[in-house]
Amino acid sequence: MQSPLFSHTEQQSQERYAVQNPQLLRVSLSGDDDVLARKGAMVAYQGLIDFDGEYESPGRRGARARTGEGLDLMRCSGQGTVYFANLAQYVHVVDVDQEGITVDSAYVLALDSALHTEVVAVDSRYGISGSGKYQTSITGRGKVALMTSGQPLMMQVTPDRYVSADADAIVAWSSSLRVQMQAQTHSAGVWRRRGDTGEGWELSFLGQGFALVQPSEVLPPQHAQVGQGVRAQFGAGQHGSRGQNQHNVWG
Repeated sequence: MQSPLFSHTEQQSQERYAVQNPQLLRVSLSGDDDVLARKGAMVAYQGLIDFDGEYESPGRRGARARTGEGLDLMRCSGQGTVYFANLAQYVHVVDVDQEGITVDSAYVLALDSALHTEVVAVDSRYGISGSGKYQTSITGRGKVALMTSGQPLMMQVTPDRYVSADADAIVAWSSSLRVQMQAQTHSAGVWRRRGDTGEGWELSFLGQGFALVQPSEVLPPQHAQVGQGVRAQFGAGQHGSRGQNQHNVWG
């Protein structure tokens, strides 16, 4: 049998985490270095690999129930190679150091079991459109694989150059950054000509670090869905993010 498909063979690498292709992650296990992955994200594996539900403490379960933020993970252990993917999203491997990284848990594909995670509040008074007011902080030393819908933009933040991003497009940022939330369109501007920009909440980052943005938003563009009213505007209907269009895929 012959086919161009045979050119898509396994990528040989000495790295524990390797990007098999832009939308597929390859992780090597040696028997004493478990990896935690998004539940159901395994698409193939070789060797003797065990998949178990990851224990979640009552505190973490309570935090996830109250905030809607948290990682739903499985533990992968053994010896061999595991391939992970989720809805053909683009995969990116990040080395986490002492600085730490803050992420939206919806974009985490896999991470080293030695890393520490906890839910943190981005803002204590206001919710953020789409992404919510809580995120996941990942600290320690190890690797984490993130996902984006499309090829992302990595923006450097410096003390003399702060960065703002749509709250629905931001994926992750350096935990050391100071974060402020604000509305893109002020109430006074709504009544001006062309005042309805379709933009909602945005995050501004100050300090030294990075902000990772994807070319997609959790919710579809405002007024994109057929229909009227608040449900149509914020994607709550059949084709919105709370209907058939879950997991940040808008086609």
